[in-house]
Amino acid sequence: MTETPQRPRPLRVLAAMSGGVDSAVAAARAAEAGHDVTGVHLALSANPQSFRTGARGCCTIEDSRDARRAADVIGIPFYVWDLADRFREDVVEDFVAEYEAGRTPNPCLRCNEKIKFAALLDKALALGFDAVCTGHYAQVIVREDGTRELHRASDMAKDQSYVLGVLDDRQLAHALFPLGDTVTTKDEIRAEAERRGLAVAKKPDSHDICFIADGDTQGFLANRLGRSEGDIVDESGNRLGTHEGAYGFTIGQRKGLRIGTPAPDGKPRYVLDISPVDNTVTVGPASALDVSALTAIKPRWCGAAPTGPGSYTAQLRAHGGETEVTAEVVDGSLEVVFTEPVRGVAPGQAIVLYDGTRVVGSATIASTVRATAGVA
Repeated sequence: MTETPQRPRPLRVLAAMSGGVDSAVAAARAAEAGHDVTGVHLALSANPQSFRTGARGCCTIEDSRDARRAADVIGIPFYVWDLADRFREDVVEDFVAEYEAGRTPNPCLRCNEKIKFAALLDKALALGFDAVCTGHYAQVIVREDGTRELHRASDMAKDQSYVLGVLDDRQLAHALFPLGDTVTTKDEIRAEAERRGLAVAKKPDSHDICFIADGDTQGFLANRLGRSEGDIVDESGNRLGTHEGAYGFTIGQRKGLRIGTPAPDGKPRYVLDISPVDNTVTVGPASALDVSALTAIKPRWCGAAPTGPGSYTAQLRAHGGETEVTAEVVDGSLEVVFTEPVRGVAPGQAIVLYDGTRVVGSATIASTVRATAGVA
């Protein structure tokens, strides 16, 4: 008698539905796979009108309505959970504090760490759910020994593993990414949404920062931190101009410097360093942005922490490429050396290490070593 292969046990799945096309299709696929799916939209602002409008696919009142309509079409229960206080404390206030300290944070990464896979997951598990499902493009692979690994999406063009590099073993054990192993274009995802009758099929993707309504990050920070005039100087300390707040600049920035005096070589100047202590911004040539090494703090590992020095590839931005590095944990910090210098690395950014397609872990850049003489 031939044994019938046993199907995986259906899971109780909480699908985070932003109101965009990816999360709607992910929820639909989870339901189609036989899981017991409940949709939830996260209310992340006490005043949703202050968040982006115009069908951006994240956080607005209209997004909540779009998510509810999608859940109705899929045929799953739907709720709105108020996480506005937690979001304000863990994401918005962190964003402001990081800029005030002269660093460049990634709020989407922080939201995944603190909201979607901490606050949301904790609440889901307390209510008896087995997993949280999102529309991220990444893969969780279960090894023969039962351990889980986070890997890049099958389609590198849509891979979002960088912003998930903060997830630990426990969070990966309860994460479901139905879009991660699909090699399809975004147009095909939209076509699938249309076949399923989901009205968000043609909705634009979300971009920028959801809690900055008009997209003016500098204006948002000025309203929170106040305007404070300071100097713009060159690498020798010569005063070239003024600014209205050092927090309004990022390492590698070229535009908006408003320096009247051209550089001696006639070439553009870039932000090299931001000093919140004396409210000074240092600028210089593009070559001075080259970084040969860095130290990163607060590492989080997607599995066991690496032991000893190792060779990896690293990603430094959500939409950046990979670069070869050697890395080692020393006294709790991650010490990274680049095989070839990289440009425009800013403290506050996340560095995510990869072993092939596997995400090893993530850490926050604390300091850098310039490849050439200049500001460190």
